[in-house]
Amino acid sequence: MGVGVSGWRLARAVAATGQLGVVSGVALDTLMARRLQLGDPGGHVRRALAAYPRRQAAERILERYYVPGGIPEGRPFRPVPRLGLRPNPWRDELQAAGNFVEVWLAKQGHDGPIGVNYLEKIQLATPASVYGAMLAGVDYVLMGAGIPSEIPALLDALAAGRPARLSITVAGADAPHVITFDPSRLAVPGAPPPLRPRFLAIVSAAVLAVHLSRNPATRPDGFVLETPVAGGHSAPPRGRMRLSETGEPVYGPRDRIDVAKVAALGLPFWLAGGYAGPQGLAEALAAGAAGIQVGTAFALCRESGLDERTRRRLLRLAARGMLHVRNDPSSSPTGFPFKVARLAGTLSEERVYAARPRLCDLGYLRTPYLKPDGDVGYRCPAEPVDLFVRKGGSAEETAGRHCLCNALTATAGLGQTRQDGYAEPPLVTLGQDLGFLAHLPAPDYGAADVVAYLLRGGTPDVPAVPNPTVRRSDALAPQPASPI
Repeated sequence: MGVGVSGWRLARAVAATGQLGVVSGVALDTLMARRLQLGDPGGHVRRALAAYPRRQAAERILERYYVPGGIPEGRPFRPVPRLGLRPNPWRDELQAAGNFVEVWLAKQGHDGPIGVNYLEKIQLATPASVYGAMLAGVDYVLMGAGIPSEIPALLDALAAGRPARLSITVAGADAPHVITFDPSRLAVPGAPPPLRPRFLAIVSAAVLAVHLSRNPATRPDGFVLETPVAGGHSAPPRGRMRLSETGEPVYGPRDRIDVAKVAALGLPFWLAGGYAGPQGLAEALAAGAAGIQVGTAFALCRESGLDERTRRRLLRLAARGMLHVRNDPSSSPTGFPFKVARLAGTLSEERVYAARPRLCDLGYLRTPYLKPDGDVGYRCPAEPVDLFVRKGGSAEETAGRHCLCNALTATAGLGQTRQDGYAEPPLVTLGQDLGFLAHLPAPDYGAADVVAYLLRGGTPDVPAVPNPTVRRSDALAPQPASPI
């Protein structure tokens, strides 16, 4: 669910029902900084920072970003440091604190489990982000949009208080670069290391699940199996890309997940994408799944982090049968197909897309690449075309690309306003299965309504998974499909 949509309020509301509430772990340093610059309505960020173990770091963050009463309307937000290979203690501190804030707030007022979801694509942010979430007591870490083979070892190292290593893909390099993250730099002297959360790998093919399970060093604690109709990013079709008459990727028999093969691995798994209903849950349980992942139904509920006006417009369109979600093969800078909801005034409209100046200033989806001189640079196909080409990219790669970093941040009501007054437009991502809306209270509903609908007909009496706070019939929700 992109940036900030599956936020702490939504995850907390889901966890309060006994299910696993999951916050999006993307761009949480930016969200924290911008909320503080808006005056921190309700004082929630400051309340969480007061619990952050590194008091001096929390004070530095407040000094730099907190604006009592909020910045004047139209003034640009002060930025946070962009991701990079070179060590930057201040950047790591902001990443850790932003994740701590979101998870800590999500865990307040209940004893349900909380997870955090990351994109494997955003490798440079992973170590500090995960460590911050662990400091807040996160119960689960989820990751997709790639092959998260090194995350189990990363979690092991951080939970032991040891330096952790993570391979970083650098385009044009013969081998990955490696970054090292030492948790002692962000730990309070004398404090015990945080507990290790469980890790769920988000995959779209049984072959990847089998691959990750073979080696104890890469084996996750479970899987989320996503079909192509799930929101956000989805895996491209296997084989040659073919497009439908509407310009969407065509999926075939080779793209169906062999659920039985995953079940044979003996690890718990959840099914995602088109399972948001009692029948979908029953089908998942019958196939041996621990439950289901649900995203879109929660993205449109009251506790969602979607901009409120945008959320209500989407619900009104849906009530009239006019809400359409397209699987766009070229929208995302990652190259993965990305679900885009058609909504006037957003980047889903060609005129809005054409009017936006191409720039890359947040940079979460930038790709490191090897320069001719051996140094590492960064590029994104959503940046100015001539700039991308000068960095070794091709003009063809830039066609139709959207700046998801800025657009999804704007969708959560925290978009940047430029010095010239230009305000970043939003872009909404949802799943393509909207059938659940006919069974939820209209014109508005909450997270508890979604959970009640999913569990309608009673909860089967089945064995518990290793974590006693999560039953096998629990719905894994909410969380992004592969976001950004």
